[in-house]
Amino acid sequence: MIDVEIPGYTRLKLEHLVLDYNGTLAVDGQCLAGVKERLRSLAEKLAVHVITADTFGRVQAEMQDVPCQVTIMPKENQDAGKLNYVQRLGSRRTVSMGNGRNDRLMLEACALGIAVILKEGVAGQTLLAADAVFTDVISALEFLEKPLRMTATLRS
Repeated sequence: MIDVEIPGYTRLKLEHLVLDYNGTLAVDGQCLAGVKERLRSLAEKLAVHVITADTFGRVQAEMQDVPCQVTIMPKENQDAGKLNYVQRLGSRRTVSMGNGRNDRLMLEACALGIAVILKEGVAGQTLLAADAVFTDVISALEFLEKPLRMTATLRS
């Protein structure tokens, strides 16, 4: 669990990390350098979930050595599917990361929603739904490992 009091904002008690794959952890289906190591470290504190349409068909192979739950979503209604996923986990105990328009509802519902801008960019609606935004996924993952960074960014 990650437990951090953020002055003037809220107390976060996070138990789950839900991540989009393509555009967030990977570019063109290839997991980015350093991501697996960060996810392994975070898996000591949070249950890690990767949810994706698996556009490139690589998520299972790429994530096989990472302690996480991989869920391949149907191609239809992914925004609602991702929202339902975090609601089943308990959205107030969940942090999510994504970049696509289909991630916006998930980011908005979670206790902490993080948008990541990689080579695919980020959907405008998703950017507006996020509590924090990063231009690289390693910084976004490190943000969770270092609670004082969360405090500095989110406090009133």
